Amino acid sequence: MTAGVNRRHVLQGAAALSATALSATALPGRGAMAQGVPWPQAQPIRVVVPFGAGGATDIAARVIAQEMQASLGQSMVMENRGGAGSTLGTGFVARLPPDGYGLLITTISGLAIGQTLYRDRIQYDADKSFAHIAIMMGTPYLLCVDPKLPIRDLAGYLEAARTKPMDYSTSGVGGVAHLLGLRLALATGARLEHVPYRGSTQAITDVLAGVVPSVLDSLTATSAHIRTGALRPLATSAPERSPDFPDVPTFRELGYPDVVADGWAGLAAPAGTPRPILERLADAVRKAQASPNVQRRFAETSTTPGRYYLDEAQEFVRQEVAAWAPVIRASGITPD
Repeated sequence: MTAGVNRRHVLQGAAALSATALSATALPGRGAMAQGVPWPQAQPIRVVVPFGAGGATDIAARVIAQEMQASLGQSMVMENRGGAGSTLGTGFVARLPPDGYGLLITTISGLAIGQTLYRDRIQYDADKSFAHIAIMMGTPYLLCVDPKLPIRDLAGYLEAARTKPMDYSTSGVGGVAHLLGLRLALATGARLEHVPYRGSTQAITDVLAGVVPSVLDSLTATSAHIRTGALRPLATSAPERSPDFPDVPTFRELGYPDVVADGWAGLAAPAGTPRPILERLADAVRKAQASPNVQRRFAETSTTPGRYYLDEAQEFVRQEVAAWAPVIRASGITPD
């Protein structure tokens, strides 16, 4: 790893966050920005979430944005643009003017994975098209089952999947959870059938309803359900056990060292955004992470705040793209 960037220490933790949604009022036209008005006083700041509303990433982004508004002195308007593994919303922001009024909630799927998986279908580069402001938070992934099933551990799950194909839901094709499922199937010979949804909310809801027997999703999205007993966790993709869920073993310690990954989400602006604006936004993220409200919500969901800003965040994304590219190619998966 370079530039002091340590992927193991950036990310860990997380579960379904809740927050008061920010106002989604329409933005004024891009031409509404008055000449000579100091940023960010000309108009609200548009924040694009490349997933549907209500998912873990969307809610977590709103929690942080709500706190950022106070330090910036300007409202932040959240806009959901989901689709194609979060690459649609990501590509949309890459084409916005670099004026500090259009930002992106970055994700591992839209950047680190999407860069390779959707290679000929996207017109942006995860590094060159964006000025990365911060890696705001991180979370590992968990394999969970419907607690009504007679499956108590990963060994029992894999044994059942060798006898009869086992469905597992995820938030979509080409995401980290999908890749982890493929790696687990390859390493164990278990017959795991991927059931993709358009977000974490429905993927988990159908397991709770007994429609699908298992789900692979983030700790952010699943932790509340684990605490209530609505989901039974079998293993985590984190390098080490979560202190909030110390009884949940890692795939690594169970003998599957390739089933290890952390998810993350950050904030970025289109490339070319002036450095003073980026620095002020990074400072606002830091203040938001330190706020009692965000710390409380992150603690409730076992979410770990990110620790990279500006140049280190840029380097982190660069390294993530390089790390995931061979994984995507080896998996053989396609966007279709």
